[in-house]
Amino acid sequence: MKRLGTAIILSGPSGVGKSTVCSFLFKKYTDLKFSVSCTTRAPRPGEVDGIAYHFLTVDDFKRRIDAGDFLEWAEVHGNYYGTLKQEVLPRILNGQDIILDIDVQGMRLVRQSAQSDPRLAASFITVFLAPPSLAALEQRLRGRGTETEESIRKRLGNAAKELAAWREYDSIVVNDVAEQAADRLDAILTAAHARTATCLEEPWLA
Repeated sequence: MKRLGTAIILSGPSGVGKSTVCSFLFKKYTDLKFSVSCTTRAPRPGEVDGIAYHFLTVDDFKRRIDAGDFLEWAEVHGNYYGTLKQEVLPRILNGQDIILDIDVQGMRLVRQSAQSDPRLAASFITVFLAPPSLAALEQRLRGRGTETEESIRKRLGNAAKELAAWREYDSIVVNDVAEQAADRLDAILTAAHARTATCLEEPWLA
């Protein structure tokens, strides 16, 4: 049956384990990928253009803003970040699924942007990945061993603000055990494949 692909907007506070949870899905769905965002910040050691990010100059980023190329974008600490429509639309039109790892603000902007394109609006589902507790989230952040005390406190403060927006999402998954959280996310994706809004033809005529 011909259908649109599903674009999962996955949000959650820093340290909640989005990459770890998704790694289990990527093993099952080999064609499932993260959407690659754009940024104007300089590449860090080991980052490859087109894999970690699409690295753009500020002028190129602004030109793409003016051209309406972004689903969502924001300026953060002097650098621009955004998701290109061309990163998502060709994929869903080909019936493929994609995950967008973006924050609450980005989710709101994508929903607004998708209102002008029925295909995008039909393909998107939103999932909030939450920690089992704030104490568990703090433990995970400290367990990284890469954060300063100031950074940890800032991330926890931001987490509280993000967690307050969980009811804006279609679904919520609590990441207590990553593999079990991945199973729940898998169930949400499977259910999304059955939505009539993404069907491009009657299945009994296919």
